[in-house]
Amino acid sequence: MKVKKAVIPAAGYGTRMLPITKAQPKEMVPVVHKPVIQYVVEEAYYSGIREILIITGKHKRAIEDHFDRGDLPKKEEYTEELERILDEVSIFFVRQKEQRGLGDAVKYAEAFVDDEPFALLLGDNITIPPCTEMLVNVFARYGGSVIAVERVPRERIPLHGIIKGSELDKGIYRIEDMIEKPRVEEAPSDLAVLGRYVLTPEIFDYLKNLKPGYGGEIQLTDALRDMAKEKDVYGMLYNGRRYDIGNKLEWLKANVEIALGDVELGREFKEWLANLR
Repeated sequence: MKVKKAVIPAAGYGTRMLPITKAQPKEMVPVVHKPVIQYVVEEAYYSGIREILIITGKHKRAIEDHFDRGDLPKKEEYTEELERILDEVSIFFVRQKEQRGLGDAVKYAEAFVDDEPFALLLGDNITIPPCTEMLVNVFARYGGSVIAVERVPRERIPLHGIIKGSELDKGIYRIEDMIEKPRVEEAPSDLAVLGRYVLTPEIFDYLKNLKPGYGGEIQLTDALRDMAKEKDVYGMLYNGRRYDIGNKLEWLKANVEIALGDVELGREFKEWLANLR
């Protein structure tokens, strides 16, 4: 089946970005010309997706306002692309009633998804090059849920969900187990979940009766782990760069990379960096 829908969880507090996020959602933090969540919506759009559900929470109204059709200058370079996307995409919003983890947030998408496969993109992550289209292609080939993974250094293993899997093809793994933020000595590999997925609707069956896991929250990793015991779940090794904009250092790195490649700013910014002492 073709992947036509995307779900973007954007309900987290953004505490690692304080005080920047004291009065604005972390998903609205700017990266060069655009807030981070616009990069995520564009990634879904350029993957062929035309229906998007954004899961928000308290103090997230700015996200809805950003994707509203406002009185923007029609010929303004940096709003033209957004206006064109908004012409072609239907964006819906639902609020997560309380912070109970990513797995709980995804449960809010069940009615929207219905019986179709869907892409899941964390609303505060930028991937360069965009990851979702790669996942859609792997899904089309294998027909099961696909999770993007990346290799992480040993010291970062406890910060991520880690998979155990057998390699079926170059960079494609059949997942056998998953552990949310394990200790280094307990980790089955250095392959970490990076916040991009294509999932089949069966995931909701595994989320329904899931008990709180790591941190007392409903963990999507735990549901995927249960699903992998009964269904084919694949991991796709992503060799690009993923920036977690909920992390101040990665936010700065994303700004530098994107600014260096920007037509308007890149040349002067590169010269400025070269002369910086």
